[in-house]
Amino acid sequence: MDDSTAPLVIVDGANVVGSVPDGWWRDRRGAAERLRDRLASDGLPGLAGPVEIVLVVEGAARGVEPVPGVRVESAPGSGDDHMVALVAAAGGRPVLVVTADRELRRRVTELGADVTGPRAVRR
Repeated sequence: MDDSTAPLVIVDGANVVGSVPDGWWRDRRGAAERLRDRLASDGLPGLAGPVEIVLVVEGAARGVEPVPGVRVESAPGSGDDHMVALVAAAGGRPVLVVTADRELRRRVTELGADVTGPRAVRR
């Protein structure tokens, strides 16, 4: 299965990192890098088969580098708008968005994406 047919998993980096008060605000970039590394090593528990994982970062976390297994996209503006655009561009591929943001959930489900909360990728 190539990346154009594998399910697309879009992770709302700011929302997932911010879901646990572990001091992430002192080093937003470092927190995003730790999330990226966890995604690269663990994938998305419960989701079998190959998937394409995209971590969307914004603000102080912009510039986090990709690693094998996780593409990182720095949103040029709103992270939410960037994730909606990624879902819209998926063209019929199965898409799962990881976020707890209610408005983002509404926007992406209207485009056909499934949604799960941050616990899906947090330990």
